[in-house]
Amino acid sequence: MSEGLPGRLIAIEGIDGSGKTTQARILAERLGALYTFEPGATVVGAELRRLVLDRRASPIDDRTEALLMVADRAQHVAEVVAPALAEGRWVVTDRFTASTLAYQGFGRGLDLAELRRLADWSSAGVRPDLSVLVEVPVEVAEGRLPSGEVDRIEAETRSVRRRVAEGYRELAREGGPTWAVVDGRGTVEEVASAVWDAVRAAFGADVDAGLQGRKADLAPPAGKGGAGG
Repeated sequence: MSEGLPGRLIAIEGIDGSGKTTQARILAERLGALYTFEPGATVVGAELRRLVLDRRASPIDDRTEALLMVADRAQHVAEVVAPALAEGRWVVTDRFTASTLAYQGFGRGLDLAELRRLADWSSAGVRPDLSVLVEVPVEVAEGRLPSGEVDRIEAETRSVRRRVAEGYRELAREGGPTWAVVDGRGTVEEVASAVWDAVRAAFGADVDAGLQGRKADLAPPAGKGGAGG
């Protein structure tokens, strides 16, 4: 939870091609929340994103990849997330700490206990009040990926994607009431409705207090949304 901070943090999670970025934007607009994403929502983060996702760059060791991802998160929390929460704002982020556990933990096979400690340290203890997993079969997600050039994470093998998908399911099972899982196979509108229902179930009274009337902001610089971490 965002302990000591009056705002609320909602993370939209899922494998690449799940539709989570679209859903994060829709939810932020509907709530009147700050929309942001990982990696790359800050100037420092944009450089880290380039290093992680560029397929033309030198190969990156798995531990190096994890460190770059949590470095992005440390800057993201310090510059974007924590200040907004401290102001009492709601924040919707496309990816947060669960992505590190799913991709670098379950996907890459790095030690989960070590990654949890690292993720908690890098986020200064800021945790989502709710994580929403937009779940789709791996084959469906692959069919939604761009037909042109894809980034280094999007180009992963199906076996890696399956491990990441199973990792997300395990994290959702462990997370109990701080997680919700929605079926991402419907239309954009159908999935958005399911996400909204999950948010209302978690925060009903607060949501009904008029949050949805506020205008959403975009966290600079603009980007296509999170990938891989």
